[in-house]
Parts: sequence; structure tokens; C-alpha cells
Amino acid sequence: MEMSCSATIRMNLEAYNLLERVRQQKPVVHHLTNWVTIYDCAQVVKTLGGSPVMAHAVDEVAEMTQIASALVLNIGTLTVDFVEAMKVAARSANQKGIPVILDVCGAGATGLRDRKCLELLNHAHIDVIKGNASEVASVAGESVKTRGVDATEVGGDLALLAQQLATQRNATVVVTGQVDIVTDGKKTYRIANGHAMMAQVVGTGCMAASVIAAFAAVERDQATAAASALAIFGIAAEVAAEKAPGPATFKARLFDCLYSLDRATVDRLQRIA
Repeated sequence: MEMSCSATIRMNLEAYNLLERVRQQKPVVHHLTNWVTIYDCAQVVKTLGGSPVMAHAVDEVAEMTQIASALVLNIGTLTVDFVEAMKVAARSANQKGIPVILDVCGAGATGLRDRKCLELLNHAHIDVIKGNASEVASVAGESVKTRGVDATEVGGDLALLAQQLATQRNATVVVTGQVDIVTDGKKTYRIANGHAMMAQVVGTGCMAASVIAAFAAVERDQATAAASALAIFGIAAEVAAEKAPGPATFKARLFDCLYSLDRATVDRLQRIA
């Protein structure tokens, strides 16, 4: 959507202010997440100043969720039993009133993933639904096919599709891509921060969900939290890529740049419309 100059400035200030709040409040972010990227998700929350928890056992997820400030569910390495634990954790999060972020990783690739995404969405309230274009389109009921966990082309208006899903599910929807889309069905943000090197590192998508969760833990407006989180994460990636010859160096620098990110850099580089 179009934004006035004053609105753009407000978002510039809000994004860095939220980063400062994360650093000050140090939210506990509980994850039931992808085994491939679990370390990186924990590290990105710790780098922001938060406290990551990765408890997966169905016997303790509800109790662990009660000490958390946000909950991340990621179906990247799903099993039927794992999804049952996610349901328990999500209901516990709803009872406490903390945000639940669902990363629909790989939705559209198999029937099992599609069914389990819908089960999670129908079993408890999900505050933020996050995925790439084909993953989100699949959850929205479109006939698309995801290539593993990589996005495939989706026709039509992605922003409109996301807005419709957000309204249907009373949630904030995040579509990641070259330009990220964040919408709660009423307001829509497009975030043009980030770098192509992110696509060459396994786990940046999963880490983005964790960053969103940390920001959602300190900001009740989930669309503002998600847009700010993606801008901050994308800006850190841009700075990291400046002196990174390849993916391995970039990944290490991404954590360092996120840790040291300052207001001047955010104000200079942030691109939210």
C-alpha cells in the first residue's frame, strides 16, 4: 500500500525501537522447530538478546510454553507425533495469551504437510502464518506445488491472497521473497530489505520466523512486529553481505551484524512501503 512520508518515518523509528525492546526485555521464545535449522534459530534469538528454548517432548511442551513470551511452530521436519506436541503447545500459548508463529515450511510439497498445517490452524489460534509464496498459497487453498522447501512461482496477486488468508484466519500473514509481504488483512507492508546471499544459506527462512517471534513477544500489533522484524533481519543481511565472499562467511557475519545493528544503520537502509 502507499504510505506517506510521515508514515514511513514512523516505521523507521518503530523497527529500531522494537529491536531495542527485544534487547531490553529479553523474551523467552519457545520453539518446536525444524531439526535441520534448530541451532541457527536458537542462535538468532540469542543474538537479538532473547532467550531461546527448544523443548519438543509432548509431556513438557505445555508447561514450557507457560514460561515463554512467544511460541514458534515449524513443520520443516514434521512427524505425526511432533505435530501433536505442537497442538498441545499452541493451546497452552493461547491460554497464556502469547503469540503463536507458524512457519508452514514445505507446505504444498506433500499431502501430509498440507493436512497437518490445516490441523494446526484449526486446532488453536495462530497469530502469524509465515512462509514463502507457494507455501502460503498452498495454505490458502491454491493449487500450487512447492519444490521441497523452495518456493515455486505463484500466479495472481500475492498481496491480495495474503490479505484474504489473514482475514479468514484472523491472523497476520507473512510471505517471504525478494520483497516480503506482511498483512493483517487491513494494513499491508512490503519490505524490500535483504540480500540474495540469504537464499544460499540453509535456515535463513526458519531464522526469520524466530526473529518475528522475538519481536511479536514485545509488540501486540503483530503486523508491525513482523514487518519490523523482517526489516531488521534484512538490513543485517545487507551489511553482512558487504564483506562476505561466500555463504559460510555471510552466515557468520549475519549474526555479528544483527548483534551490533544500530539506529543510524536502520534509518539509512530500511525500506518498508
